[in-house]
Amino acid sequence: MTRLVAIGVGCRAGCADDAITRLVEQARAALPARYAACGMALYTIEDKRHEAGLVKAAERLGLTLAFLSRDLLRDAMPGVATRSPAAEARFGVASVSEASALAGAGLGATLLVKRIAAEGATCAIAAPPEDTP
Repeated sequence: MTRLVAIGVGCRAGCADDAITRLVEQARAALPARYAACGMALYTIEDKRHEAGLVKAAERLGLTLAFLSRDLLRDAMPGVATRSPAAEARFGVASVSEASALAGAGLGATLLVKRIAAEGATCAIAAPPEDTP
């Protein structure tokens, strides 16, 4: 079986693609070694569909970028470890990156890399339950 991990990404409006790319690479470097060869994709909230930095970062990283509804992110909230008052006020989710990763990885997913943030971007990584340690 090919393991798939979900990389959740959030960002401020107008965030630069290089900042997002660096943060995703940092999060990937924090993954346990057993995930090094896993398939990966980026996930974010539908509200970010027009963020050029996210689209360009996905292209630079060679990863698919999927946009998820607020409802899917809210369904993933029980697994979220980080709370962002700004994300809660704007989108109704505690952490865009963590909720996106968990929703992207599917029901019962677990965070492998909790939310990290830098330069206006956030990133977290999750795996489906059968792939977690």
